[in-house]
Amino acid sequence: MEIIGLIVAGIIIGLLGKFVAPGDKDNIPIWLTVLCGIGGVLIGYYVAGALGVDKTDGIDWLRWIISIAVAAVLVIAASTLTGRSNRSVR
Repeated sequence: MEIIGLIVAGIIIGLLGKFVAPGDKDNIPIWLTVLCGIGGVLIGYYVAGALGVDKTDGIDWLRWIISIAVAAVLVIAASTLTGRSNRSVR
């Protein structure tokens, strides 16, 4: 995969991963969401390859679903580790 394609796919997959992640995950910056998406694409491709999904004809929907799920997990982890709290301290 070329670097431009990886970045574009990372943006889309990162936003989709943020969308499907449970809870309010709006407390991480967009650049971190994109990094989670790029990580989701890379890890998703390797997981799909290990499962034998990458040898199909046409669009590999299962590979993309795996990438979105991995990106969602990465978004949750990033939100938990680095997210800013929205609660006010009294």
